Amino acid sequence: MKKIIIIGAGAMGSAFTVPCLDNNNDVTLVGTHLENELITDIKKNKNFHPALKTNLPLKLKVERFENLKSVIENGMDVIVVGVSSIGINWFVEEISKYYKKELPIVLLTKGLSIHNDELITISEKIKILLKEKGHSDVNISAIKGPCLATGLANKMRTGTVIANPDIKEAQLLKKIISTEYYSTEISNDLEGVELSGAIKNIYSMLIGAAEGLSNSKAPIEIQSKYYLNTSASLIHRSISEMVEFVSYYGGKSETVYGLAGLGDLYVSAIGGRNSLMGKYLGQGHLYKDAKELYMKNITVEGAELAFEIGPKILKELKEKEFPLMFSVLKSICENKNLEINW
Repeated sequence: MKKIIIIGAGAMGSAFTVPCLDNNNDVTLVGTHLENELITDIKKNKNFHPALKTNLPLKLKVERFENLKSVIENGMDVIVVGVSSIGINWFVEEISKYYKKELPIVLLTKGLSIHNDELITISEKIKILLKEKGHSDVNISAIKGPCLATGLANKMRTGTVIANPDIKEAQLLKKIISTEYYSTEISNDLEGVELSGAIKNIYSMLIGAAEGLSNSKAPIEIQSKYYLNTSASLIHRSISEMVEFVSYYGGKSETVYGLAGLGDLYVSAIGGRNSLMGKYLGQGHLYKDAKELYMKNITVEGAELAFEIGPKILKELKEKEFPLMFSVLKSICENKNLEINW
């Protein structure tokens, strides 16, 4: 049994508690400083999570952020990052006060960042920020793959990949968190797994736009019935570009064809916030208009990633090699109509 602390009580961080508990670990879910009200509601309602719309196991310990110190002082073997990408700096600021050499950090967060005009993964960002706080020996693994939080919380069969440059660390985590319904593969390609898991959000918006891109001259009811040819074509080209992108930034091309790439792209493309935004873009809406009209208070991960890395990508890569990515980035970052040069 391991003591696992998960920071971030959003859908994915909370759902991840389920397999961890089922593998007989001592698990504590700690909300961020912005989640005090959520944590209070969860505790009041017998661990019912409003976003997941299900009850988390009663043996799960749920704590507000101000109790983080006492939770950590009670001991921890693994710390899990369940915050969004924009919360990484806050996470490091808080955990740096307690981090000990080579304590396993498990990264659920998907995203990329720009540091000193270089594109880096979230694990690299955490290492850089912790090093600035005096921590040089940092052990980070990333878990990525086609995993919808609601499905995991309800113990639907799920496959993910655990990545760490030291394959033995990935094997140890596999033993700690795997269950009959939550199966895990392992990989030493941390860069490829993180890159794949992040950029699939951009391409899932594109695939979500397939209806509108299928034939702009056809009636909407015809588009909605017969767009799958277009969708399949976009999936094929998206994977091809993802392979080139991941390879360019130091990951392994074969990783894209696995759970973190193709698998996660499938889940994101058939439903979710990214594909929904893509649908609006495919219908001809500008991003800012679609966000304001239809998704005002909803985080669209692909769009957030586009704003983070878009300017760098548009300047550094060649459009002829990444035409689909450039189309989406221009649509988001420059608020232009989504257009594909078929």
